[in-house]
Amino acid sequence: MIQRFDVGPRLSEMAVHNGVAYLAGQVPADGSQDITGQTQQVLAAIDALLARAGTDKRRLLRVEIFLKDLADFPGMNAVWEAWLPAGEAPPRATVQATLARPEWRVEMVVTAAI
Repeated sequence: MIQRFDVGPRLSEMAVHNGVAYLAGQVPADGSQDITGQTQQVLAAIDALLARAGTDKRRLLRVEIFLKDLADFPGMNAVWEAWLPAGEAPPRATVQATLARPEWRVEMVVTAAI
């Protein structure tokens, strides 16, 4: 069985199947903030979705991070490292990308075990 969360006409925010949660790209709600604030918003959204699936950041299987500007890499990493539990770093990729809205500086796609 596939369970979908917050289904819209274009996408679901999350799908759960066979004990794995697949999150859509998470973006900041307030694009006026700097990379620190935007990263904190994205990680809070990830925490909330994972909690709804009955899991948390300690069970991350893979994370893909898209940055508008690679100059934001150190700032994003500082927030990421403070958020991530010690010894629980998942496989991760970070790339520069043009995001769907010009004010967005970061987007993250997460896969986690339930």
